[in-house]
Amino acid sequence: MRLSKLLGVAGIVGVAATGAVLVRHERHRRSYSAEEVRARLQGRVAEVATQDADPDLVPDWPAEVQRPQRHPMEALLSTVMRIGPLRRF
Repeated sequence: MRLSKLLGVAGIVGVAATGAVLVRHERHRRSYSAEEVRARLQGRVAEVATQDADPDLVPDWPAEVQRPQRHPMEALLSTVMRIGPLRRF
């Protein structure tokens, strides 16, 4: 019984401590003015724009991708069942 009470109190203290940390971070975040936030974001954008592209993130497929072809079985089923082409969403 005492162990469960100790664990319960520890849980309540943990929740209270987490709440206090979150409030402190929120207060720190809100201390910036809108102009300061805008300037920081524009600075980040300018910094990223001047960097070279990461070769791992550059797509290695052609810019113009061809429309997918219907599978032969799909065309056969459409003919047999007399329905139009299947819709792809």
